[in-house]
Amino acid sequence: MRSKILRCTACGRYTLKEICPHCGGRAAMTKPPRFSPDDPYGRYRRALGEGEMI
Repeated sequence: MRSKILRCTACGRYTLKEICPHCGGRAAMTKPPRFSPDDPYGRYRRALGEGEMI
């Protein structure tokens, strides 16, 4: 289950919308996904890079 709360990458405020209503910046998830040893998408996530999420 995904978290519904997001955080704006520009101003740092929390929101429930994809676009921040205060500054218009992009909002991202607040927590990284849980770790699982048999992660079926881990290979793809590592190929993208450490800081990027799918």
